[in-house]
Formats: sequence, C-alpha cells, structure tokens
Amino acid sequence: MTVGLEHFLILSAVLFSIGLYGALAKRNAVVILMCIEIMLNAVNIAMVAFSRYSHIITGQVFAIFIMVVAAAEVAVGLAIIITIYRSRGTVDAGKIDLMKW
Repeated sequence: MTVGLEHFLILSAVLFSIGLYGALAKRNAVVILMCIEIMLNAVNIAMVAFSRYSHIITGQVFAIFIMVVAAAEVAVGLAIIITIYRSRGTVDAGKIDLMKW
C-alpha cells in the first residue's frame, strides 16, 4: 500500500478538525494556543503534501513561513497569558475580560 496525497489530506483535515474543536470548546488560554498550533501544523502538512505531489517548491517555502509565524505567535501569546495571569490570577478564557474594569 502506498501513501498518496489523499492520505495526507485526510490526516491534515483530522488534525485541523481536532484543533478547531479544541480552540472553540476549551476555556484554558494555554490549551487554546496549543489547538491553534495544531491547526497551523495541519495546514503545514497539507501544503507540503501538495508541494510534494505537484513538484512545486512553493508549498514548502510557505510551510517554513508558517512555522516562523507560529513561533512568534507562541512567544507573544505566552507573554500575554503570563501577564494576564499575574494581573487576574486566572487563564480561563471566559473570565478574561480586559475591556472591563
């Protein structure tokens, strides 16, 4: 049995669905960030798979850019979460209302 493009796309869709469910259903801000990372990795898998099977390097270049953006997102997101935790004492997304006093 050979692994084809459809296998990678199914894996990518499953990972994206898991990440989307986690980002919408969970309340912990750290878990929400991890689910967003899962979604970005699913997009990377799809782009690299398309790049591999179409013999165009553009998908792999975009995947590298997505990894750089994901690393920056984690750094900024964790800094924001740590700041919110220090001031509010919680990382529950339902209780974080920065627009209210």
